[in-house]
Amino acid sequence: MLTTGYTEAEFGGVTVLIGAERGAYPYANSVLVRGSAETLVIDPSLSLVDSAPPADIVLVSHAHEDHVAGLGGYEVPVRIHEKDLAALRSRRVMAAGYGLPPEATEQTETMLRDQFHVRDRNNATGFTDGTVFDLGGRTVTVVHLPGHTAGHCGFLIEPDGFLFVADIDLTSFGPYYGDVGSSLTDFEASMRRCRAIDARWYGTAHQRGVIEGATEFSERLDAFAGVMAKRDATLLTFLSEPRTVDEIADRRLVYGSHVEGAHVLPVERRTAAQHLSRLVGAGRVAEVEPGRFRAT
Repeated sequence: MLTTGYTEAEFGGVTVLIGAERGAYPYANSVLVRGSAETLVIDPSLSLVDSAPPADIVLVSHAHEDHVAGLGGYEVPVRIHEKDLAALRSRRVMAAGYGLPPEATEQTETMLRDQFHVRDRNNATGFTDGTVFDLGGRTVTVVHLPGHTAGHCGFLIEPDGFLFVADIDLTSFGPYYGDVGSSLTDFEASMRRCRAIDARWYGTAHQRGVIEGATEFSERLDAFAGVMAKRDATLLTFLSEPRTVDEIADRRLVYGSHVEGAHVLPVERRTAAQHLSRLVGAGRVAEVEPGRFRAT
C-alpha cells in the first residue's frame, strides 16, 4: 500500500512538501510557493493525493508518473513544457514514452491509472524556457533542463534564490536518460546550466532533498555526473572485444543484475546506443564490422 501525506520544510518563502521515504520513488518532493496574489504548486506527487494544499496554478517539471500523481486534487490551470505536453494530456502517450514492448506498455498504462492516479489532462497548456509566473512579490521562472525527458524543467524562485532541479536529483543512481525522448547530450548540457545558476538553495525531487549553497551543490553535481563517466569506463572495458548493442545491454550500464522487469533491456539498449554514439564521435570506439563495436 502506497503512503500519502508529507512533511513541510521552509526555505525562505518556499515550502518543500517532503514525500514518504524522503521522496524516494515512487514518491517525490513537491514544492509550494505563495505570493501575495496567487499560490502555486510544483510537481504534485503521491504525497498530495489525500491532502493537496490549495493552489491557483500547478506547474509540472516533466511528464513522469511520480511528478503528477497528485494532480487529481486540482481543478486549476496546469502547465508543463510544450515538449512534454502531449504526455501530460494523454496517459497512453505517457506510457508509450517509456519505449516498452506492446504488452508491457499496456501494463504500464494500467499501473499509471491504478497506482499513480494518472488521468488525461486535456486542458493542460504548455510553457517555454524563460516563462515567468508572477505570484505577487514572488516569481517562478522556467529553466528548461532537457535530457531526462525532452521537456524536463527546473524552476527558479525569486527573491528566495531557490532553484528546483527536479530529476537532476543528485542520487547515487545517477542521471537517467533511458526513455524514448531522453538525451545523454542534453542531460550533460542541462547539468552545466544548473551549475551556472548561483542560487541559495537547490531543491531536488527525490532523496537528496534541498542542498544549500552553490559550492555544495556543485560538488554533489560532480558526483552525480560522474556516474556517466563510470558508464563510459565500464563500456570501454567491455569493448576490449567487438560487441553488439544487445551484448552491451545484457552487460548493463544502468541497472544492477538484481533488477528485473520489462523496462530493463529497452532502457539498457537506449543508454548503450547513446554512449556508443558519443564515444564513436570522440574516436574512442569504432564500428569494426556492421553492428559490432570495439574500443580503439
